[in-house]
Amino acid sequence: MLESLAGKSHYCCLDGYSCFHQIPVALEDQEKPTFTCPFGTFAYQRMSFGLCNAPATFQHCMVNIFSEYVENTIEVFMDDFMVYGNSFQECLTNLTKILKRCIETNLVLNFEKCHFMVSQGLILGHIVSKKGIEVDKAKIDVIQSLPYPTCVWEFRSFLGHAGFYRRFIKDFSKITRPMCQLLQKDVDFEFNEACKEYFDKLKELLTSDPIIQAPNWDIPFKIMCDASN
Repeated sequence: MLESLAGKSHYCCLDGYSCFHQIPVALEDQEKPTFTCPFGTFAYQRMSFGLCNAPATFQHCMVNIFSEYVENTIEVFMDDFMVYGNSFQECLTNLTKILKRCIETNLVLNFEKCHFMVSQGLILGHIVSKKGIEVDKAKIDVIQSLPYPTCVWEFRSFLGHAGFYRRFIKDFSKITRPMCQLLQKDVDFEFNEACKEYFDKLKELLTSDPIIQAPNWDIPFKIMCDASN
């Protein structure tokens, strides 16, 4: 999804308004998510948050609504809709189609969270623009301000944050390998000078603002792959 969005000149970031609640529950199924409260029982007539199948059901519904536009003029991830185009006019035309479809299906958008005709958009923790895919600076600032971990839990949390952007860091596994030894069983957690050196190096690489460029599909290229059978 990120690679298909990267490289476009204009974006429209649309946000659904309490989207789960926009999907009605079939009458014969309304008794299933019923719960008790001080005044009796409460049954949802609309799909509620917290149901185990709610995210998949909602995503399936959105893909069905925008079926002929997905991977062509729009990318859909839950209640985040990214309309794009290679020019201002193309993006505006695509936006018109999407808004008409929203009207036809009674899909309500949250105007306060929508951004129209912007040159870059924030999606799945990454910034996409005509330049390519960049890391979200807000998340990087959090990582940069982290102190040295004092326990396994703190170090595991840091690796989770840093690993989210491992595609931007060359030799990520090699850099983290000396520190990952602290996660082994029956190993005392001692964050020594060598670990601090690699820790600082990883934070420095995360804040160097790298950009991953999506391929130019107009230019021929070869893909070398290694796969079984």
